[in-house]
Parts: sequence; structure tokens; C-alpha cells
Amino acid sequence: MKTFALVDGNNFYASCERVFRPDLADKPIVVLSNNDGCVVAASAEAKALPGIQMFGPFFEIAGLCRRHGVTVFSSNYALYGDMSRRMMAILAEHAPGQEVYSIDECFLDLSGVAEPEALARRMRDSVQRRIGIPTCVGIGSSKTLAKLANHVAKRVPGWDDGVFDWRRLAEADRDALMAGLPVGKVWGVGRKLADRLREWRIDTALQLKEADPRRIRQGFGVTLERTVAELNGVSCLELDEAAPERQQIISSRSFGEKACDFNVLAAAVSHHIATAGEKLRAQRGVARLIGVGIRTSPFGYDGYNGYTVVPLPQPSDDAMTLTRAALAGLRAIYRRGPRYQKAGVVLMEISPRERLQADLFGPAPDPRRQRLMRTMDAINQTFGRGCVKLASEALTPDWEMRQDVRSPCYTTRLDQLLEIA
Repeated sequence: MKTFALVDGNNFYASCERVFRPDLADKPIVVLSNNDGCVVAASAEAKALPGIQMFGPFFEIAGLCRRHGVTVFSSNYALYGDMSRRMMAILAEHAPGQEVYSIDECFLDLSGVAEPEALARRMRDSVQRRIGIPTCVGIGSSKTLAKLANHVAKRVPGWDDGVFDWRRLAEADRDALMAGLPVGKVWGVGRKLADRLREWRIDTALQLKEADPRRIRQGFGVTLERTVAELNGVSCLELDEAAPERQQIISSRSFGEKACDFNVLAAAVSHHIATAGEKLRAQRGVARLIGVGIRTSPFGYDGYNGYTVVPLPQPSDDAMTLTRAALAGLRAIYRRGPRYQKAGVVLMEISPRERLQADLFGPAPDPRRQRLMRTMDAINQTFGRGCVKLASEALTPDWEMRQDVRSPCYTTRLDQLLEIA
């Protein structure tokens, strides 16, 4: 019988900050988005405060945070990404199969494990002891049940001790518990789909479980029909251990301060193309097209949204080739005068490097450039992103996003290691 576990880090961003700030234990914490615009994560203590809502503008609650002593952090994705990598590595030691679902969640295949609940508690203890991140574990005979069990382990009073296994309950008790769970808590049922299901008088997870699969398929498609089967314990979704290759790679960001100068935009575009190019080389792909975009605020009087697509003579993953093409695209869409709020790039028509068709009439790729790219990526992965970069990235730092209260990169930068007096 199939057995899946869904493990996720509790309030992950806030927990990562708390690992290196033990003085913040049991204290309210919020983490802000890029440019410190809105709240994207919060500790349980902050969520319990009246008036603090997720994804709301931060300026509306800044005074509230000061009054309640809430500690505020800018997003520190270098720290969160590295802590995620460590958590996933620990969890992988406990199961033969793992699917990393998001930065703070992964599915594990526990099929054949004699006591999965006991193993789940050992996993929680191991992650907490080795990297200080609290987790919850849901267990079920399908991935949908495991995901729903994780919600129960974390949120449902009486069952919220961190680990929940549907199989510990008798059928009647299981249905009674599902009857109290809104249908929107089922994996894959978003807000709009939940609204449509309510029109069919399907309000709870139990009602969806007991729905006629044929009617569900006719009304909502085969994907939701599979969800119904999974709620009934029939495993339809296998563990996807290999992340699918990206068909597009996007890198974009709003500026900390609006920019008019071409050099500021060029530095931002060069940075984004370098970031996207590194991801492209990591998946051993080459891109044929580059999209370049700049835009002003949609609410401003000088509204402008410039976008162009630049074809490459040959598909490439070379940072210098990609940057040269992206800057040519930027020159084509740049207008003097408007105050730009955002710039970004998209790498498109990505194909595997091994299938690259050589150009009969063009020059052969220089093997030294590939060695240069590998060396540059290796240096940046070892010593930190941006340690080696093209000069065009460093034209000016004026475009960089606002991160007024970002914590140190404790685990990825030698100059920001935690100091103990």
C-alpha cells in the first residue's frame, strides 16, 4: 500500500530568522516582500495580533507593529534558500523517495515503512535539533490525503501535535474529521474552484470525497476527479522526484527607487540576465529568444510599458551573448523621460544543450567560453552570487531593491557569519 508524507516548515521564513535570533523565541515576527512593500510571512504570534494580515501593505500596519513590539525583517532569500536546502537534505535521509514541492515543503515516499508515524516524529526531531526549524508532518495513502493531514497536524485543535496519520482513525472518525474541513483546504482546490463547488453544495472535504466521480469529471474535469479518488485513498499521483525542466526562465524586480537613467536600467537588465543565465546553465539548456521589458507605475501619469523580444543567431547559454542581446533589446524600447518602476527579462524557447543544432554557416562555439561559464558559476556558487559578474551589472547600484531591515546572510557569506561574544 502506498504511503506518503508531506513535511513542511512551520512559518518557514520567520523560523529561519529565529534560528539565528534566539532572543525572538515566542515573539511576533513579520517578513516583508521585495522592496519591503507588504507582509509575506509571519510567525504564529504575529498572526494572532489583530490587524496584521498576510499580503497587506506594510505601511498600513507599521504603527501597529511598533506598538506591539513586532520585529520586522526584509526578505532574505539567500538565507531561506540555504536553510531549505539543509532541511530537504535531512529529510531525504529518512526516505527512499523525495519530491521537493516548494521552498518549505516536500513529499516523502514512506511505502513499506512499518511505523510511519514514529518515523515522522524522528524526522521532526532531527530537523529541529540539527537546524532549528519546527515542522509538521501529514501522512496518508495518497498525496492529497498527506497534504490534508498536514493541515490537520498544524491547524485542527485536538490533532495539532505536529504529526497526523489518517490511518490511525476508523472510517467513521475519519469522515467526521473531514466533515469539519472546508473544501478549500483540499490540495488543488483554490478559491475560485471552491466557490464553484459550493454552488454544487459541496462545502467540505467529506462532501467532495463522497461526490459522484463521473459528475465531477463532467463538471470540473479529470484533475478534480483524481482528487476525489485520492480523498478516498486511491493513489493517482506518483512522487515526482525530478523537477521538470523550465520552458521559460523569468527574472524581474521592482526598483527600490524609480529610475530614469539608461545606465540604471542597463545594470538591472544585466543583473536579471545573469541570474536567468545561471539557472539556464544549471538545467543544461540553451535559449533561442530573450524578452526584455521595462515599465513605469501603472498608476502614474507617465505610463509606459516597453517590451521586445530579441532572437539570438544561435541558441546560447553564454552570459556575454545573452547580455549583449538583452541590452540591444533595452536600447530599442528605452524612452528618455519616464520614471521606470520595474525591469525584467524572459529566456524563451529553451531546449537541451545536447540537442543544439550547429549553424552550418556561422562560427563554431568557442569551447573556452563554456569553460569560462563553468568557472564563473562555480566561483559564484562557492563564494556567493555576484562574486564574479560582468561589468555591465556594476554600472550603478541605484536600481537595487530596498531591504532596509534584512538580516545577515548567516550561512552563505563568510563576512556575515554569526558572531558570539
